[in-house]
Amino acid sequence: MSIIINLDVMLAKRKLKLKDLSEKVGVSIVNLSILKQGKVKAIRFSTLDAICLALDCQPGDILEYVEEKVE
Repeated sequence: MSIIINLDVMLAKRKLKLKDLSEKVGVSIVNLSILKQGKVKAIRFSTLDAICLALDCQPGDILEYVEEKVE
């Protein structure tokens, strides 16, 4: 996939654990873990908004587009 999730990087920068983020945003640890691993197909804007608010960041700090090489 061309979208990379940098949630683990932002958590490390903010010195937060997934459990702490889960409590702040009201999303289960399991769902955040799936997001962190990049195994999600979609994310609600309300969830992204809550994560950005809790981590004091922009959506672009969490989501990154990388062009795939076609060979």
